[in-house]
Amino acid sequence: MNGPSSLADSRPAARALMGPRRGRCGTSLAGVQPAATAGVAGILLAAGEGSRLGQPKALVELGGEPLARRGVALLRDGGAAPIVVVTGAVAVDLPGVLAVHNPDWRSGMGSSLVAGLATVPDSCAAAVIALVDQPLVGAEAVRRLIAAYQAGARVAVAAYDGAARNPVLLAREHWAAVTALAVGDAGARPFLRAHAELVTSVECGDTGRPDDLDTPADLDRLAGLVRPRGAAATGLAPPSRPRRPTAGTTNQD
Repeated sequence: MNGPSSLADSRPAARALMGPRRGRCGTSLAGVQPAATAGVAGILLAAGEGSRLGQPKALVELGGEPLARRGVALLRDGGAAPIVVVTGAVAVDLPGVLAVHNPDWRSGMGSSLVAGLATVPDSCAAAVIALVDQPLVGAEAVRRLIAAYQAGARVAVAAYDGAARNPVLLAREHWAAVTALAVGDAGARPFLRAHAELVTSVECGDTGRPDDLDTPADLDRLAGLVRPRGAAATGLAPPSRPRRPTAGTTNQD
């Protein structure tokens, strides 16, 4: 990775759900627990080899758990089902997931996004996409994206202090357009930039943080912020004020 991982763009989106969150029709999203989320799948992109880490990111342990398992728990605890895990550099054996190998993983995140969307069952009308190397993202971010979708959003992006990052929710009717533009390491970013009017920005700065885990130094830093899952609502140790993230380009190193 040459910069912070992002499926999204840091430009302000057309709409925002802030404070007591409001849906497009004015419905409050604060504290919403989605009642029927089986139609929203979760996709974890976990294909990278972790060249700067010296091992595939999916297998790196943080808080006593491999990143792939933490990412699956993030999506599952947030209400997404089923969970699709896209692998590449290494196989990942996790129970209760739909695992798909991306033979073109070296080409970048775009091919993994395409493989993940193609694997989602036809019964799912939307998908939340998360990255395996952002282990401080909280399950509440996934819940808020699903709540925004249930309130009418067709494309929703988690934002942190107003900066668009991950996860990203995409309704099925946009998948063809997303995959057509998902070339190299761009992921969903070209689609989001081209169709900013469709994007609902969902503020998630109080739910976690989208720090990237790219290097041994990142691993040491994030290890000091992570508790074992279940120790706290966000899974984070009491942190200092998070740094404002900046969006950038992802590769699957």
